[in-house]
Parts: sequence; structure tokens; C-alpha cells
Amino acid sequence: MDKFFRLKENNTNVRTEVVAGITTFMTMAYILIVNPSILSAAGMDQGAVFTATAVSAIIGTLITGLYAKLPFAQAPGMGLNAFFAFTVVLGMGYSYQFALTAVLLEGLIFILLTIFNVREAIVDSIPANIKKAISVGIGLFIALIGLEGAGIVVHPTDGGTIVSLGNIISGPGLLAIIGIVITGILVARKVKGALFLGMVITTVIGIPMGVTPMPESIVSMPPSISSTFMQFEWHNIFSFDMVIVLFTLLFMDMFDTIGTLVGVATKAKMLDENGRVPNIKKALFADAIGTTVGACLGTSTVSTFVESAAGVAEGGRTGLTAVATAAMFGIALFFAPLFGVITPAVTASALVIVGLFMIETIKEIDLEDYTEAVPAFLTIIMMPFAYSISDGIVFGVISYIALKLFTGKYKDISFTTVIVGIIFVLKFILV
Repeated sequence: MDKFFRLKENNTNVRTEVVAGITTFMTMAYILIVNPSILSAAGMDQGAVFTATAVSAIIGTLITGLYAKLPFAQAPGMGLNAFFAFTVVLGMGYSYQFALTAVLLEGLIFILLTIFNVREAIVDSIPANIKKAISVGIGLFIALIGLEGAGIVVHPTDGGTIVSLGNIISGPGLLAIIGIVITGILVARKVKGALFLGMVITTVIGIPMGVTPMPESIVSMPPSISSTFMQFEWHNIFSFDMVIVLFTLLFMDMFDTIGTLVGVATKAKMLDENGRVPNIKKALFADAIGTTVGACLGTSTVSTFVESAAGVAEGGRTGLTAVATAAMFGIALFFAPLFGVITPAVTASALVIVGLFMIETIKEIDLEDYTEAVPAFLTIIMMPFAYSISDGIVFGVISYIALKLFTGKYKDISFTTVIVGIIFVLKFILV
């Protein structure tokens, strides 16, 4: 084991790596609750999505650990699942089978792009501030979804305002507020697994409040994935909407994955002399395989989790950390009844705090140059306001091209950005 993972070479040991892997799992275990909750809005069976989420996380993380030998964990990504459910299915009106088909195609395309080293090249050609703004916008969008699901933010029946404050003095709204405060305290005190523990505590508090149902059992066999397994829809794959959906998935996943890999590797001081992540091609390949397998099982895009930084902070430096994380996901498969009682009032705490984590990059956005600031701002605000991640990206990219072009800074516009802008303009004209 020491020879395979090069433990001594990386100044670590089996105990440290296993503890780091468990820590990573604890910080990202909320995905087993949140992902089924979000995808259920698209009409998917929560139990099936739970199993698909866990299995895809196991496969993607194992490949990362055993093949790339890096301490990074994979699972269906936040933001990508929101785009799947709320934009593609609820917004555009397609079936979840259509969305799963798009995820499958995305995974296959990513495999090819990784083989030919295209992913890094594409990422390099996209404006840096747009990349950062996408993360911020998704954070606000996710937080809005959490608040809305818990009934804290509602659409008033009288139509006087677009949104208003819901009932927060009783029921789900009150429980969600309690959960957000508890989770915030845990995060502030740097408790390991704060998001996961926050949801557990909130769930328990919700039982006497009558918001959280009691589980019928604790341990069971994993729920069947028969309702989501290989559920693809092929007759729309050549539609213009499929092109838009595919591009958006590719766009979001590329930035999330590469940004996470670089960020976590930097924290772990793993970058080589050229500032590159070791074995990044293998890590990207693991991500692509995870996405492809996940689509077959019945879940949204799999990506590298930023929560991997928690394991790195605990001393994880090799693939053994990832293997330990995968093992924990395997154990979690058999506790589905416990995860099944989680309500939107509980998941709101994780969604709001994850939203906070995702807006951190706003500090890095250039607000002095308005040709950079305006597109970034439009990207951010249009995601929650339009209730669409893709529309936020559209506003950002098109405004970026326009401002750069008409202020004489056209040299800042890459050819790839122009192509993307043309695709987005055609979407509004033709769809």
C-alpha cells in the first residue's frame, strides 16, 4: 500500500489518509440528502437518486484515488443538479430523461476532450471574471432554492410583489431558520462535517415540531434504481435546446472541476514547478467517467468536490484519502431510510451555507474595469432573478462581448468567446 500510494514520499501514513477520507466524506455527505431532494423536483424517485448519487460518487472517487492517485472526491455537483432540475426540466419543459441524455452526452464528450487535452485549452479561453461570476451566481441561485423549498421565501398569492417572506414563526420555515443558524455556528466554529451535522441536528429538532417524519427503519438494502437506470430520450438529441443544454453543462462542469482541482492542490502544496496539478489529465478523466456512469444510473453531472479541501486540511495527500471517502459512501448506501426522512426544511440549511461558500470568488472579480464588472454582475444577478443558470451565463457572455467591442477592447475577446456568444444569441432568436 505504501509503495502504491507513495505514502512515505508524501510524508503521510495510512491512519492520516483514512481520517482525511472520512473527514472529506463528512463535509460532502450532504449531497446524499440534497441531490435527491433537488432532482425529485424534476419528477425523479428520491430513493433511486439516492442510490445513483452514492454509487456514482463511489466510482468517480475510486478512479480518482486508484488511477489519478489524488486525494479528491467526486459526486454529483451542486449547481449542476439545480440546472438539471430547475432549468432543463421545470424551466424548458423537458423530461428528466432528456436531461439524463444530455448528461450522458456531456460525459462522453468530456472523455474525448480529456483524451485530446481540449478541456484545459477551452477553459483558458473563457474570460476569468465570467468564470468567477458563474460560481457566485450559482451560489445565490442555490440559496434561493433552499429558502423557497423551506417556505422562507414565497410567491405571494395576491401578486403584489414578486417574492415575499413566508411563515418563519412555525412549521418548516421556523425549522429552516433554526437549521441555518445551527449550521452557521458549526461552520464558524470550524466543526468537521458542519453541513452534514447541521442537517442531522435540524432533522432531530424537526421531529417534535412535526416537520420531520420518523423513519420506518434505520438500515436497509439500497433503494432500487430501476426507475432511473438507463432512462434516456433520444428523439430530441439533435434539437437546438440540446445544444444549449449540452454547452451549459460542459461550460459549468469544466470550470467547477478545474477550479476545484487547482484550488485544492494549491492548498495542499501539490502543484508542480510549472503551477500545474499532478496527474490532472487522469483526474479529469475520472470526472468524465463518473459523469457518464452517473447518467446511466440516474443522476446529474459528477464533478470534483471543493469539500475535498477538508480532507487535505486533515493531512490527506494521496489517493488513499479518496479510497477512504469512497468506502464511506459505500457504507452510507445501507442507511437510506435515515436519509429519506430529510425534508426541504432541513436541506435549506446546507443549501444556504453552500451558497455562501460559492460566492467567495466575488472577492476576486475585477470591479474597477466596467467592461469586466458589468458582465460579471449580470451573470450573478440574472441566475436567481431569471431562475436560470444558463440565462445568467447568456447575459454575462453577450454583455462581455458587447462592452469589449464598443469600448475598443476587442482584443480581449477570444475566438471561443465569440462562438459562444453567437450560439447564445441564436438561442434567443430561434427558440
